[in-house]
Amino acid sequence: MTAPLTGKIALVTGASRGIGRAIALELGRSGAKVLVNYNASAAAAEALAAEIGGVAVQADVSTTAGCEALIAAAEGLGALDILVNNAGITRDMLVPRMSDEEWSAVLDTNLTATFRLCRAASGLMMRQRRGSIINLTSVSGLHGNAGQANYAASKAAISALSKSLAKELGRRNIRVNCVAPGFIETDMTKILDSRILDGVKEVAALRRVGKPEEIARVVRFLASDDASYVTGQEWVVDGGLSI
Repeated sequence: MTAPLTGKIALVTGASRGIGRAIALELGRSGAKVLVNYNASAAAAEALAAEIGGVAVQADVSTTAGCEALIAAAEGLGALDILVNNAGITRDMLVPRMSDEEWSAVLDTNLTATFRLCRAASGLMMRQRRGSIINLTSVSGLHGNAGQANYAASKAAISALSKSLAKELGRRNIRVNCVAPGFIETDMTKILDSRILDGVKEVAALRRVGKPEEIARVVRFLASDDASYVTGQEWVVDGGLSI
């Protein structure tokens, strides 16, 4: 049986670890040729690319030049069928003490980079008359989170950006969707106080935190032709945390 993404070219940002790594693995194992983007973690990205037959590409997505370099790398492979905007950072702080730098760093990396990559990719995808863009948001963007005003704002804005893009690009057979993870086992959540994670488990309907692979499988579905009539949606994958 042919893998569902055979012949597709995919770009995953922030793919050297965590959710991004799981997404790149899932897409690669499903047949896609994956551009594994990283900023600093060269060894991890190159090992992953070797494992799935992909290509590791260094670029800082918080810069225009970095975003353009990634799309140029995809063009060098002949196409870009799937774009997954996963790269993101946090700079948690209560608003009264949040600096301009902490605000701007998160918005530049999370939101502005997503906009720049979508802008660059959309031109290529419109010429192809096909494509799937999946942007990673967060349950923080749906409901807010104390100490994460910058992060929550960036993720909520990505959702609105994605819905607008879905309306603009749909006539060219380009789909744009979001995936909003809840608490997932990553390096980012490992540093949290165990009492926070215990609290999440108490509230979530499934009584546990999620795994990166559970996010990756939803991304793979949205990237595939199985989701050919799905666009402009935000898929919440949080184990029932937000219900």
